[in-house]
Amino acid sequence: MFAGADEYGVDVAVDERAVERLLSVSPGDVDAADRLTFARNVFIPLTTACRYTCTYCTYYDAPGEASLLSPEEVREQCRVGADAGCTEALFTFGDDPDDRYTEVHETLAEWGFDSIHEYLHRACEIALEEGLLPHSNPGDLTESQFAALREVNASMGVMLETTADVDAHSGGRRKTPGQRLNTIRAAGRQRVPFTTGILVGIGEDWRDRAESLLAIRKLHERHGHVQEVIVQNVVPNERSDFPKPDLATMRRVVAMARAALPPEVSVQVPPNLSPAADLVDCGIDDLGGVSPVTDDYINPAYEWPDLRGLEAVADAGGVPLRERLPTYARYLPDDVRPAGVEPAPEPDGREAWIPPAVRERIAADDVHGRRLRAVARGDGPLAVRSD
Repeated sequence: MFAGADEYGVDVAVDERAVERLLSVSPGDVDAADRLTFARNVFIPLTTACRYTCTYCTYYDAPGEASLLSPEEVREQCRVGADAGCTEALFTFGDDPDDRYTEVHETLAEWGFDSIHEYLHRACEIALEEGLLPHSNPGDLTESQFAALREVNASMGVMLETTADVDAHSGGRRKTPGQRLNTIRAAGRQRVPFTTGILVGIGEDWRDRAESLLAIRKLHERHGHVQEVIVQNVVPNERSDFPKPDLATMRRVVAMARAALPPEVSVQVPPNLSPAADLVDCGIDDLGGVSPVTDDYINPAYEWPDLRGLEAVADAGGVPLRERLPTYARYLPDDVRPAGVEPAPEPDGREAWIPPAVRERIAADDVHGRRLRAVARGDGPLAVRSD
């Protein structure tokens, strides 16, 4: 049982034989993907506050110093992203920041919001109004919070990071594997297309990496909601002296991820943090969300590659590059899902995997709707042609 799992009633048992098999996987044991995908996003850090104090993270600011974007700032950033051809509004903030930061809570109250999650709901509505599809990474959530936020999100996500109890998560305010597994399970129960991943190099060992990947697989097998798994290496920064994992480590971890996960679940590496061109043959098929207009606010010292840089990664692997929406194709409605893509099983208790507000945004008869439909169908700026 993983640390903290009992507290949340999370029953995710990993088979020891599966762990041993996964530990024997090498890059030569997996096949390269036949294409690479990416999403074009605008990165919107709703607030830099977080209740946790992870030792490797530069994103959070101390109480009294944290910023909070206003609705007007959110709208302006969404407009800039839409004008630049983006399809995704990536909303990110730390876990329950208004629980720890008095000023954040007071400002939200002045704006008429009871919590940061209620404000996120409004921010997602603004993104939809401006022609973008929201993808939110708001940290740990309950099922009731997912039930509310799923109605204005195309997809959502949270990094598992690791099932190990590592010192990097130490301190008076720490997150546990049980919390993160509970969040991934809650998203599955609410049938939210979901992104998660592991963080390589924060004190975990090879067995921990195998167990983390198999735990993600187990939850996906139950709920069918995991659309991609990020294999992200830690990078040195002003708060952390964790060394960046070497290429051999990353090649092996990526290959393990590809072997551990079902074929429909994509394996992603961030191209601004990882040597992506050297990992294509290990089974990656996605380069994640890349922004032409904003920084990576999680890792501000590491610039996004431009579109030519992404094409260079694909060329190095001898595969084509295709733009995608934040929601993976199998979860999309029949009328915009690309030909040849099998739909995900119908979600129990929901009409569809993506909510009416998002379906209406994609179907809208305006420049934004047309752009979204073109990307969904594979007719976007970087389309894969069959002829």
